[in-house]
Amino acid sequence: MTSLFDPLKVGALNVPNRIFMAPLTRCRAGAEHLPNALMAEYYAQRASAGLIVAEATMAMAGNSAFWMEPGIHSAAQVAGWKLTTDAVHAAGGRIFLQIWHGGRACHPLLNGGAQPVAPSPLAITGDEVRTPEGNQPYVIPRELRDDELPGIVAGFRAAAANAKAAGFDGVEVHGANGYLLDEFLRDGSNRRGGAYGGSVENRARLLFEVIEAVSGVWGSDRVGLRISPLNSYNSMIDSDPVGLSTWLASQLNAFDLAYLHVMRGDFFQQQSGDVMTPVRAHYRGVLIGNMGYTADEAGAAIAAGKLDAVAFGTGFLANPDLPQRIRAGAPLNAPDPARFYTPGPEGYTDYPVFGAA
Repeated sequence: MTSLFDPLKVGALNVPNRIFMAPLTRCRAGAEHLPNALMAEYYAQRASAGLIVAEATMAMAGNSAFWMEPGIHSAAQVAGWKLTTDAVHAAGGRIFLQIWHGGRACHPLLNGGAQPVAPSPLAITGDEVRTPEGNQPYVIPRELRDDELPGIVAGFRAAAANAKAAGFDGVEVHGANGYLLDEFLRDGSNRRGGAYGGSVENRARLLFEVIEAVSGVWGSDRVGLRISPLNSYNSMIDSDPVGLSTWLASQLNAFDLAYLHVMRGDFFQQQSGDVMTPVRAHYRGVLIGNMGYTADEAGAAIAAGKLDAVAFGTGFLANPDLPQRIRAGAPLNAPDPARFYTPGPEGYTDYPVFGAA
């Protein structure tokens, strides 16, 4: 039977195991959104992952949603990320960059006063965003015009080219968690008409245009996609998440991607259902599961052919040597949520490795 420790062909890459590192926003890039040596150390510590997917990274300027997240839209950011890719490769690892537009999750205080943009003028409710002036409520976004959307696609294309220049092994398009591409995809946030609203085919149009553009830079075998059909984070909902997942899984076969990365659940338990089974039934490529898997459950799912790999989030955050610990049956470090988004090495690069004195 296939195990977590068997190699896997992921598009153009051959990876040594199926224990992947999920993208995790850590806000260590400073107010300049500049990747740095501390980030390089963090990712290199985790190079034993079959594949690292680096954190959500701004594809274009002026779309910050986390205050101190990194970007990939300037020459300085490309040079900063090269510190990470060089360090990960020197440690024997493989790393994709997750490219992203924050959409309505952005805030004027993070973007020079600019109003965020979205498919429809609907604000995120029930949560607040971190800003230099403390936590603030989200604002009503401006509805993007159809004639602005080619510029969004071009921004993702440029980000993909910059990621290649920075030495990444590929890119993951962020189509999850209530950010711009997900906002277009799900009918709870996309209430527009025209070519990019209404039917599922129209709501998926922008996502597919971005995938095509990014694949034109990299080749589709170095492009992945992350989706979260059930997750209600950022006030997200869809009237038929299982149907949406099933349709997407079938349509995505035409793109011949490196992988499809699916978050299986909902952080807030507002929506439930099984999206993994229909995706597995309809998607012919490499399928990565994510969200709350234990090592035992992940191994069982892979052995049963339900998944090809599993992406671990906080498990990797707190355990830089997670594959070694899983193989040894060793206890795991507990993550420190109070340090998830704070500056500096504490709770970032200082988690102990297995067997350390």
